[in-house]
Amino acid sequence: MYIMTTNIGKAHGKIILMGEHAVVYGEPSIALPFPAVEMIASVSAYEGPVRLDCSYYHGIADDMPEVLQSLKKAIELALESLGQPYENLAINIESAIPPERGMGSSAAVAVAVTRAIYNYFNADLDHGRLMHMVNISEKIAHGNPSGLDAITTSSLSPVYYRKGADIIPFSLKMDAYLVVGDTGVTGQTKEAVQSIADLIEKEAQPISREKIALLGKLANHAKGFLERNEAKELGEAMNQAHLLLAELGVSNKELDNLVSAARAAGALGAKLTGGGRGGCMIALANNQSEAEKIRLALLNAGAVTTWMTSLNQEEGL
Repeated sequence: MYIMTTNIGKAHGKIILMGEHAVVYGEPSIALPFPAVEMIASVSAYEGPVRLDCSYYHGIADDMPEVLQSLKKAIELALESLGQPYENLAINIESAIPPERGMGSSAAVAVAVTRAIYNYFNADLDHGRLMHMVNISEKIAHGNPSGLDAITTSSLSPVYYRKGADIIPFSLKMDAYLVVGDTGVTGQTKEAVQSIADLIEKEAQPISREKIALLGKLANHAKGFLERNEAKELGEAMNQAHLLLAELGVSNKELDNLVSAARAAGALGAKLTGGGRGGCMIALANNQSEAEKIRLALLNAGAVTTWMTSLNQEEGL
């Protein structure tokens, strides 16, 4: 097996377009690859125990803190699958994916590191094997992952997902742009999920369950809008979804503020994305110049960071 002196592996972020929270109750969701933010891992020769350098940790991989144990598992799995010893490597990770924003950072780092290790040893890595290893490491990070993050951060296809069913990649060629705004507030996914569960349990009438079902219908409609290049209709669905999510109590004033700013700047639609109660929001724009206008409006409204990407696979995704 030929060993390179150094090599890299890449992955990117992901965005939940529709269906967050509803997916917990068996409704569909749609996730998009988000190549505007990248994860890059590089591997080089290093004499001694495996060493890791990233923004959170610099040192021997065996001594990594608990929060990085899923990454350690990804390194171990890749080396074990290649029949290589767990030593004599230095791994450097550079990430533009913000953590705890629902952008798939833990899956992306596992994808990038696995690819980098395989490239270092000049070994072929098929997508099925990559997914198998990444999903094992994701179990350490998230307990019972859907596999959605693993597939979306490693490929350029949007995916349609329903709990307990296969993840279905699909293509799109929408003449529109997606703008993402970060509130700067750490998302509170677990608390938001629990709050909806508590609402449902307390209600005499299935009001919240009906809202969850509506979110699922909107996700189904959104898939069709994406495939048929119906940006205006997709924007309207996004607006409806944000209203429902806010009524379910998983938005907050920072998210609502950015959503309002995006709409005022001409967005076709805007909503929170991911777990809510912080994290990021998304807005749909007709074209690149409109997207730039919305991006600047979000910054003026308090977004700490913004990104934008084309929804035409031939241009952006």
